[in-house]
Amino acid sequence: MPTATPRDFEIIVYGATGFTGRLVAEYLAGKGATRWAMAGRSLDKLKEVRDLIGAPADTPLVIADADEPETLAAMCARTEVVLTTVGPYQLYGTPLVAACAASGTAYVDLCGEPAWMRHMIDAHHDDARRTGARIVFSCGFDSIPFDLGVLTLQEAAIAKFGKPVPRVKGRVRSMKGTFSGGTAASLKATLAAAARDPGLVKLLTSSFALTPGFKGPSQPTGLIPEYDRTIEAWVAPFVMAPINTKNVHRTNFLLAEKYGADFVYDEMMVAPGLGELGKAAAEAIAKYNPFGGEGGPKPGEGPSKEERDNGHYDLLFAGLMPDGTRIDTVVTGDRDPGYGSTSKMIAESALCLVEDMAGAPGGIWTPGALMGPQLRDRLKANAGLTFTAG
Repeated sequence: MPTATPRDFEIIVYGATGFTGRLVAEYLAGKGATRWAMAGRSLDKLKEVRDLIGAPADTPLVIADADEPETLAAMCARTEVVLTTVGPYQLYGTPLVAACAASGTAYVDLCGEPAWMRHMIDAHHDDARRTGARIVFSCGFDSIPFDLGVLTLQEAAIAKFGKPVPRVKGRVRSMKGTFSGGTAASLKATLAAAARDPGLVKLLTSSFALTPGFKGPSQPTGLIPEYDRTIEAWVAPFVMAPINTKNVHRTNFLLAEKYGADFVYDEMMVAPGLGELGKAAAEAIAKYNPFGGEGGPKPGEGPSKEERDNGHYDLLFAGLMPDGTRIDTVVTGDRDPGYGSTSKMIAESALCLVEDMAGAPGGIWTPGALMGPQLRDRLKANAGLTFTAG
């Protein structure tokens, strides 16, 4: 079982001096969390952030550095959960996952890097099962709203039809806010890795990259604009679909194919406008690169509080039975996806592991497969998300 002997802390926020890490630390401080600590490379920066966010002056500070594995091992030994915002994970995350798997320490991150995630599954899933370490990737906008959105839809379908829907369309109906600088850096690191190792391309393009030993039916590519007759609107490629779809299929895999072995899933963005206007908008979205240019946030940077508070997102999940019968689920968030909502989601994921998941088995999980309904309840109560099925 994980953390059999009492540890100093329930949660350590590793990367607390970065922009997203600071938001997470601020959230935990605002909730009055007691047994938690802030970790990073620089004691001076940690002290500065602790004062800046208004955390108690006695909030413990832990020095840890991805380049010094012994400091990561020492950090893991002191806490029940490591919450890490230090990415790109393929550059800085491997020693930490190894340390958590070896020590039975739970782990949550914001990873959207599927090739690295598959390498970690292959290298550490068995160790994590043995030690009881619950390792959960992708605990931010990629991929919690999508992972739990499909889970919620399938629960409703099973309740209504007695079986899951074999076809689900994830559709981003609206979204206001920027992607994080960390997401952009992770994408660039992934592309650089693929250039060095062409074998990664097959992994990156497979919907079943995270389901070793299982390959389901052919999946839509979602790479070109199309008219979606289910929702009667033009849709365009969604930049986060490549990671979200892989995580949704891994959840199905880990839940013993609860969604069915024939499950088909894609994600696209709904274009504004009708007819030719909608088509033109979809084509424009397809050509737009949200990570291009120099205007976006760099790692460690982000939008103002006002911009975060004014952000939002609205996601539709349309489930289709073979006879065309349809059942929907809608997921909404009340902050910008990349920072405001993400920081709340990963914090609540860590709290869920501490408070709601006693006795849950170790392994490398998805949020939906491990924490599912318990995490959904927390997000509805505390993090400004809604889940509406039916």
